[in-house]
Amino acid sequence: MNKLIKLSSFAMAVILLASCGMGRGPEGDLVGAEDRPEYNPQEVPYGMVACPGGTFHMGQADQDIAASMVNLNKQVTIGGFYMDETEITNNEYRQFINVMLQDSIDVLGEEFVMTELYPDTTVWVKDYTYHMGDPLMEYYFSHPAFDDYPVVGVDWFAAKYFSEWRTKHKNQANTADGMAPMPAFRLPTEAEWEYAARGGRDMAVYPWGGPYLRNGKGCLLANFKPGRGDYYSDGFQYTAPVAQYFPNDFGLYDMSGNVAEWCADAYADASVPITWDLNPVYNDDNEPRKVVRGGSWKDIAYFLETGTRNFEFQDSARSYIGFRNSMIYLGRSSGGEF
Repeated sequence: MNKLIKLSSFAMAVILLASCGMGRGPEGDLVGAEDRPEYNPQEVPYGMVACPGGTFHMGQADQDIAASMVNLNKQVTIGGFYMDETEITNNEYRQFINVMLQDSIDVLGEEFVMTELYPDTTVWVKDYTYHMGDPLMEYYFSHPAFDDYPVVGVDWFAAKYFSEWRTKHKNQANTADGMAPMPAFRLPTEAEWEYAARGGRDMAVYPWGGPYLRNGKGCLLANFKPGRGDYYSDGFQYTAPVAQYFPNDFGLYDMSGNVAEWCADAYADASVPITWDLNPVYNDDNEPRKVVRGGSWKDIAYFLETGTRNFEFQDSARSYIGFRNSMIYLGRSSGGEF
């Protein structure tokens, strides 16, 4: 009797659903759920450029001068993604700081968060012994003269928090316009960073190809330390405004020099051979060292090479480390989507 009642109830539910047109497409066809957000082919996010997917040889592109044995060559496939055209600038990061100051509700939480997120301007003094860094400590982040310079003094956690805020900021606008959310802004994986730095030139020593550091006119091609005691031959003593040198073939600026850049990966000497060869990333929450790539204004040319691996501790802010964001492309990965 109970079984009969249950079957009758089920039959009535089916009839009611059918009579209301629920669960049934036009002419009875399976057409998918209705009222989905509008989603056109993914737009290029503002300030980013497309990095079409492809295959490349990850690892050292020149001699392993330091004999580190941590960047052995390995063929890797990377899906299409977008990456910031330049490093995040002081003024872009200031927009984030201003929103954090205005929108925070928990005052105690705000004090803690802002202490952790605000750029540590004292790095200009602390990073170097017997160095007159006081003017930069006072002006580098606060003065409009440095608005277009890459933000520094930001640790790995702050860079990740910025990425999360940027995602929320963009998708609040999309939601208001009835659009589908964009994928998350995030730190690039080490493999994405190296692939993007080479700009489609497999085994390229530098983003411009290489192996030379000067162009045909004798001009240096990045902001770094060309020789002992020489920081100025490239045109800048410290950092430079972003996009002062030629971009690589993907349209990315300053992938070598200016400031080194945080990546998403934890650092391990053996991470390259043990990670998968399709969109690899090495995650380890127990490893405080995080990958830093690209070299900076204070580094010799070896650290500018596309295959050179380096690291910094995740809670350390430096006067020579900044970051940029990437975003996955949702769609075909044939390379023709861009």
